[in-house]
Order: sequence, then structure tokens, then C-alpha cells
Amino acid sequence: MNLAERIDASSQPLPRAAGAMRPVRISEVEVRRGGVDAVLATRHAGTRRLRLNYELVGPEAAPVVFVAGGISAHRHVAANALEAEPGWVQGLLDPGRTLDPSCLRVLAFDYVGSDGSIDAPIDTADQADAVALLLDALGIDTLASWVGYSYGALVGLQLAVRHAHRLRRLVAVSGAHRAHPYAAAWRALQRKAVALGRLQCMDAQGLSLARQFAMLSYRTPEEFGERFDASPEICNGQVRVAAEDYLDAAGARFVERFDATAWLRLSESIDLHRVDPSQIGVPTTVVAVEGDRLVPMADAVALIEGLGTRGRLRVLRSPYGHDAFLKEIDRVDALLATELFGPGGDVHFKAHSNEISGAVA
Repeated sequence: MNLAERIDASSQPLPRAAGAMRPVRISEVEVRRGGVDAVLATRHAGTRRLRLNYELVGPEAAPVVFVAGGISAHRHVAANALEAEPGWVQGLLDPGRTLDPSCLRVLAFDYVGSDGSIDAPIDTADQADAVALLLDALGIDTLASWVGYSYGALVGLQLAVRHAHRLRRLVAVSGAHRAHPYAAAWRALQRKAVALGRLQCMDAQGLSLARQFAMLSYRTPEEFGERFDASPEICNGQVRVAAEDYLDAAGARFVERFDATAWLRLSESIDLHRVDPSQIGVPTTVVAVEGDRLVPMADAVALIEGLGTRGRLRVLRSPYGHDAFLKEIDRVDALLATELFGPGGDVHFKAHSNEISGAVA
């Protein structure tokens, strides 16, 4: 199969996985939440004693899918019996969705360094090694699939290189084998905003400004053109454009929940990321978004070319750019249904999923 045959640029929703299930209440789904102690030999920060915090939701006998997001994502993916608050990608785990935890076991964790405890360079390889340690501690030999978005896609690619035997299938959304120089330059400027804030004893303001810069890279000019096409206003003698309230609010929300040191080191981690696509040893679906300013289509194509017959490229057209995974819930869910349960899906995964679906029907 050539590259052109592996590209599907359809913007229409894909077929849903077959088999209807009754809705399952949150309280009926088994949840394990906690932490495991681990010793991790990192690439740049020496050997570290860590606490790996995780959340595992779903039936004991179900296949395990690891879900990982951007650097600000965490172990709480969706509401469950132990934590009723919505998770960072709530919609994709709703009843009846492809990743419904009433018929799959969904695992997520807090990234190494996300608590700000490591003020040293962190590599995506460190995250992948930490995942392997977590799987050992939980007694999970093999993941049915890894679904990674943004930074989570990078970690998934590292896992597929360093611990391929722990993984049957990888879905990498908006992530590639290397950081694009344009995106790396954008992040470098964001880090300088944080550094400048620290020099002024204004850590929160620096981090907020970095987040606001980031929001411009996550979304597209087309979306801003639709949402904020209004004339500037003069406030207290200064011009204020229509998007500023939105950006200010995004920065304020981020500062409330994220540590500046954690953000700096995980931002650097994206730029340190490198894998050789030819070394990826599992079937991999690469999902690219037209208009993604951080992971351009050319990098997704280069990754696919390096994967050879192990790779498949899917393309989404979305005004949300890099954030399409978080905004285009219906279309991403349909895509996952095809990739995990369709003709190209893993046979072991489908067999177990059919068992679980039958059990809860």
C-alpha cells in the first residue's frame, strides 16, 4: 500500500463501532486510583525516586487502553465513582463512546515532573520508561492500545520504540517523531515570558502570558476570525482587541492549576523529543489536523513514511487546529472506533471488547 492509499482526508464522521450498549452509571464502573513508588533512571536528571499517580477505570477483565494528553493533562480523564468532576477529555469517555470505561479499562497517569518536583530537563523517553514501571506495578503485561494526543502522542511513540512488547497498537494524534523548529521557537518565547515574570517577582503573570501565547498556537486564524471579528475598543486610554478577554481568562485558569517549574520543564521536554520512526515496532495510526500550527502535515507524512507498512495516516479538517482532539469529540470518537475496532483494528482488542460488550448489553 502506498502513501496516498494510507491517507484519508475525509471530513465526514466515520462509522461507529458495531454493538449497542445500555448506559452504565458512573457508580457501577470499577475505579482504582492511587500511586506507586518507583525509581526512574532519567536521561538528563539522574536517578529519581518518584510517586507515579494513576487512575484506572473499567472492568477487571477488560483490555486496557492508556489515554494521555498534552503537558497539562493528568490522570483524571473523565468523571467516575471516586471523582465526580469532569476530566480533561470528558466527552470521549461518555457512555456509548469508543473509549467507554464500562467496556474497556482506561488507564491514565500524571506525567513525571507535572508536580514541579523536578527542576531539570525531562525527556519523553523518561515518561515512557515511567509508564513501563507503572504497568509492572499494576500487573498489566500489555496495553491493547495507547491513545495519545499532543505530548501524549510523543510519549506513545517513545513507548513503541523502547517498550514495544507492552503495546499492541498506537494512535498518535497531533504528535510526530520530532519537534518542528517553528513550534520549538514558539515554545522558547513562551518560556522566556515565564523567565521574565520570575525576574520581576511576577511568576503568575509570566505563566499566564505564556499560556496566552500558547492558545494562539493551539487554535487557528480562521477560528479567531469567526469568534473575535469586532472592532477594537479604547479602555483607559489603551486599545483592547476583541480576543483579549478570552486570552486573559485562559491564562488565569491555567495559573490556578499548574506549577511554573512543571510547565517549563515539560515544555522543554517537547523540544527534546526525538524518535526514529523506523524503530517503532507496533501498528501506528497517525492523526494529523489540517491547520495544526505545532505539528504540520509535512511532519506527519514524514513519520508515516518512516513507519512504512506499520503506519496509517488519518487527516482531520478542523478550525480548531492543534486542539481538534479536545473539541471535535464526535469525529475523533468515530475515528477511534474505526482504528480500534474496524478492519484494521487489533484482533485481540476486538475479541476482548466483544466479550465485554456482550457482558453489559
